[in-house]
Amino acid sequence: MTPTNRAPETLPADLLVEVDALLDTAGIRENRALVERILLTGLRLGTDGTRRLDLKITASALEEMRDAFRLFEPYSKVPKVSVFGSARTSPADPLYRQAQDVAGALAADGWMVVTGAGPGIMEAATTGAGPGQALGVSIRLPFEEAPSEAIAAASRVAMKYFFTRKLMLVKESRGFVCLPGGFGTLDETFELLTLQQTGKAEPVPIVLLDAPGVGYWEGLRRFVDESLVPAGLISPDDLDRVLITDSVEAAAAEITGFWRNYDSLRWVGSRLVMRLNAVPSDDELEQLNERFGGLLASGRIERTEPLRPEREDADVLELPRIILTPDQHRVGELHRLIRALNALPSAPADATPPVVPAAGG
Repeated sequence: MTPTNRAPETLPADLLVEVDALLDTAGIRENRALVERILLTGLRLGTDGTRRLDLKITASALEEMRDAFRLFEPYSKVPKVSVFGSARTSPADPLYRQAQDVAGALAADGWMVVTGAGPGIMEAATTGAGPGQALGVSIRLPFEEAPSEAIAAASRVAMKYFFTRKLMLVKESRGFVCLPGGFGTLDETFELLTLQQTGKAEPVPIVLLDAPGVGYWEGLRRFVDESLVPAGLISPDDLDRVLITDSVEAAAAEITGFWRNYDSLRWVGSRLVMRLNAVPSDDELEQLNERFGGLLASGRIERTEPLRPEREDADVLELPRIILTPDQHRVGELHRLIRALNALPSAPADATPPVVPAAGG
């Protein structure tokens, strides 16, 4: 069916002049082109004859994202870990203690803990992190989940939509711990796995944490091994990027250890720059090329100075880096290369907490 009641994409020239003047009046200089793009999209929604419900969704989503951006901005340089799990878990459940303990261990290592600001596992992680170390992104529901009193009102933001809430819980964190839960927890967990598998988010550590004897996540592993892999629906190693454990110590070590040598990455065209905390030796590079040659579309893994786009953006220029041209269909496997980089003899003995938020594509 041919769309009807749609205005041309190009807005009148005099309207564009008025938008430009509005930006001047508001004193907007930084990121001006992006703000203009947001305004013009809003105007086009109006000239398109967009339905009222669709406009309400757009307006609410934009307002909620602004609220969340403002909540997280003061902590932009603090590494964060999101903890997911059931809102129905009681304080007497061993899983509640697991969430408390892993949050406490990470908070002691300089991490902030981000949760859905609800009861159950979310409350456990909040109390485990302690005052001033937790942020929350709650959801407004007609039943079940009210914001936990364990997290101060000034440290949380409420969302109407799950998709905006999930965006913020994922966007701001550099590590994830998932404890057993219902549909919501599984939704969040599979979102993480999808983003990693498809390369739509930078590689990050993901821990599926159980309590001893529960076996919740082992059930997921069996489903993957017995149903998804044999049917060819995923690759045999797709779950390798995830740590399944019932050990709080192993969970915390997985989150922090991921950043022992690896710091961040940046695409420059088809080339991938990976910033490290230590310069790999010639022998180490040779070993990496032998081991990960199949990951490359062309060329080799090599040391490099910051590329021009990095220099123009002053993008962590102080760190050493390597460069490679990966096969675009295999970018989900980068976690294996990162683990190998972290295990190099040249890597620092201790992990360096990351300070740059992960960004979805």
